[in-house]
Amino acid sequence: MTPAGSLLTARALHKAYGSTPALDGADFSIHPGEVVAVMGPSGSGKSTLLHCLAGIIRPDSGSVLYGSRDLTHMSDAQRSALRRSDYGFVFQFGQLVPELTCLENVALPLRLNGVKRKEAEERSLEWLERLEVGEVRAKRPGEVSGGQGQRVAVARALAARPRVIFADEPTGALDSLNGERVMTLLTDAARDTNAAVVLVTHEARVAAYSDREVVVRDGKVKDMLAGLI
Repeated sequence: MTPAGSLLTARALHKAYGSTPALDGADFSIHPGEVVAVMGPSGSGKSTLLHCLAGIIRPDSGSVLYGSRDLTHMSDAQRSALRRSDYGFVFQFGQLVPELTCLENVALPLRLNGVKRKEAEERSLEWLERLEVGEVRAKRPGEVSGGQGQRVAVARALAARPRVIFADEPTGALDSLNGERVMTLLTDAARDTNAAVVLVTHEARVAAYSDREVVVRDGKVKDMLAGLI
């Protein structure tokens, strides 16, 4: 049964790589505007959970419901379209396109979704300025600092106005000061737009920015306060 008001729900997810189970009956849910930190030791299955929730990989069994749609029954093309329109991503090392300027990087998801160049760049510049990196818009990723680059990556994730943001160790390559700034800007912007944030991290100081923490252990998900979800 889907929790009332849930935006994204996973039930009884199983995923194995060869004979090695990554998820073993994992459950998860998140509401609009909620930030949920997914924690756990290396190899616990937290990144596999994120990839299943995002429709990047299919679970071997179980369901992933985004609203009323089950991602496990969607085609690769349908899941790709969903990731372009409704999902945003922030990765540990930003994964910006080195040949593009920072402004072009932020505008890229919008352009792929058919937004005209002028509108895409105007919206992108608004987000760069909101993330306090408007001054690097004409620079390429290799010409900016790590903290600036990660804020550009956050702007890219938010520019398409996603309903869910997946952040996989978003501060893992940053010092503590830049990490705190990125997390403050990311969570404030997400809450302002009522976007849900699935935040994978192993750092307690990063998880502290969330509304709720869950732990992945032995392929299952446990709520830090309420036991099994």
